[in-house]
Amino acid sequence: MQVVHCGRMDYAAALETQERLAAAVAAGTAPETLLLLEHPAVYTIGRGGDATHLLDPLTELRRVNRGGDITWHGPGQLVGYPIVLLGRRGRDLHQWLRLLEELLIRTLAEFALPAERRPGLTGVWCERGKIGFIGVGVRRWVSLHGFSLNVCPDLAAFNSIVPCGLPSCPVTSMAAAISPAPAPEAVAGVLGRLFPALLDERLPLVPAPPAS
Repeated sequence: MQVVHCGRMDYAAALETQERLAAAVAAGTAPETLLLLEHPAVYTIGRGGDATHLLDPLTELRRVNRGGDITWHGPGQLVGYPIVLLGRRGRDLHQWLRLLEELLIRTLAEFALPAERRPGLTGVWCERGKIGFIGVGVRRWVSLHGFSLNVCPDLAAFNSIVPCGLPSCPVTSMAAAISPAPAPEAVAGVLGRLFPALLDERLPLVPAPPAS
């Protein structure tokens, strides 16, 4: 498992990087990888999402091959793209989603910010509202896309959408709950430290079948 801190990366470039890595991981020519980065401002929507949840029709919306509805990415929001060989880690998408939620909950706990799941929903909430977002895709049982965590973004960006397709869903950030707010780089360091051990704890890698 390698953790790569990419800094600020354009959404299209990050998607191309994910797809290239996913093909290499599936072929056994690259290690499982967690990409950690921030994007310039962009609105994306999952393959089955409702485009009417974009409240400003003049705003560009990018439809991508992941689950989930509409969300925003931008400066101050930390994004994680785990490229993981789920084909040798149980092939259980439900457990994969719960693992990503647990990763965000444990990360926030390291900054003394309690967070939780909500029954029947995907993502992570704290007292002020939704703070962690998850939308995944899978190709050849290799994971794509992943999670985002609001560290210190401009929350006004969420006023142009129905976040995750949930009406009246308050959205918050670490900066709204912690003073002084941590830098995204500090949060990325914690995520990168916690993820490999949590992955092996919850979805241990099984040996590859012998070549025939």
